[in-house]
Amino acid sequence: MHVIVVGGGISGLAAAHRLLAAGLRVTVIEGSERFGGKLRAGRVAGLRVDLGAESILARRPEGIELARAVGLGEALHPPALAGAAIWTRGALRPMPQSQVMGVPSTAAALAGVLSDAGLAQIARDTELPPLHIGEDAAVGTLVAERMGHEVVDRLVEPLLGGVYAGDAYRISLRSAVPKLYEAAREHDSLLAAVRALQRQPTDRAPGGPVFTGIEGGVATLAEAVAEDCRSKGAGMETGVAVTGLRRTARGWAAALDDGRSLVADGVVLAVPAGAAGRLLAAEAPAAAGELAAVEYASMAIVTLAFRRADLARLPRGSGFLVPAVDGRTIKAATFTSGKWDWAAAADPDLFLLRASIGRHGEEGPLGWEDADLVHAALGDLGEAAGLSGEPVGSEVTRWFGALPQYTVGHHARVARVRSYLSGVPGLALCGAAYDGVGIPACIAGATQAVGELLMTLPTGPRDEAGE
Repeated sequence: MHVIVVGGGISGLAAAHRLLAAGLRVTVIEGSERFGGKLRAGRVAGLRVDLGAESILARRPEGIELARAVGLGEALHPPALAGAAIWTRGALRPMPQSQVMGVPSTAAALAGVLSDAGLAQIARDTELPPLHIGEDAAVGTLVAERMGHEVVDRLVEPLLGGVYAGDAYRISLRSAVPKLYEAAREHDSLLAAVRALQRQPTDRAPGGPVFTGIEGGVATLAEAVAEDCRSKGAGMETGVAVTGLRRTARGWAAALDDGRSLVADGVVLAVPAGAAGRLLAAEAPAAAGELAAVEYASMAIVTLAFRRADLARLPRGSGFLVPAVDGRTIKAATFTSGKWDWAAAADPDLFLLRASIGRHGEEGPLGWEDADLVHAALGDLGEAAGLSGEPVGSEVTRWFGALPQYTVGHHARVARVRSYLSGVPGLALCGAAYDGVGIPACIAGATQAVGELLMTLPTGPRDEAGE
């Protein structure tokens, strides 16, 4: 059996890894010149850094398990510092702990982040009629109705924005914060729902890290999985794109932009929703229409390197988030050399950090020159963290159409896509557009897609043309 995996990001690589483990022949086709997708490494001031995703959620096992499977178990490292902050109302303030994606369990949990008036509004949640949540709701709208807009604007929005670069008043509670959605359906108030969630056991050990990293950066994971697939016989092609898919009597034929055509028993589409929709337009138009409707946000990451001797003081903690309501250019900052021991050890004389810029619907700064983005980031970092000195290295990385937006009704849209495709054998979808944008969620989605694909692949002899 031969399966083509279209897309060589972490979802496609994880799917290929799983297919190989099942004994299938695999060809991975990646349109760009490298594997890894949003897991990308680069060098700033001579030091290797992540220019995309830089951590793995540790409370889910899939990312850690895959890292261990490809020989990176000893390279896994939790953050050296976990003290994140929020830059709001003119100061860096410790990130509140007793909350779920910014929704607090008590008003006291947000003391210092919210005004006295904002804190007072939180208590209204228990005075309002009991919660009634239907099939879905916008996170920001629901929280604002129950607890006031200040909770959303000062905490929920920056936390959601750090994951989706989106608008809290449009993001789906059911898809983006599913555990809170389920708890809210079982309790009369948001406060009670959050408290119930906090009482639930977690998969990670008590006191264990929420996130983990990999020595050399999480891009190492994609590189290691790609190399493992190659060593096990997978065809690994970059710089060539799939331009069309056609069902055959036996399976699928994929047209490539270099003029070739590949035949296979099955196909895994591990590309963004829009690209998947274009490839399915002829064979599954209803699914293609739904996929085309998925919105994406773009963002830029400004990575900077400083000589420690040039900094009057080193930033403390692992970084901070920035509410959009405060009108700053950056939306978040990560103090890389403070957060990851491996980064600090790579050159003890340098300090690395990075800032994120761009939100859905507010992506104008991505059109600025690199120097202007660096200047804007330095201005905000100086005001927020007292950062001084001139960087000795910088890198601007633009991620256009990088983050799918889980808007209200996203869960139902994904269900419709899967329903439309349920009668199409030998085809599976995976990626950040469906069941989660984090690395473990993408790996889990790839594993599920492969399992479903294996159940639909044909059996019996196959002729040389694959028909």
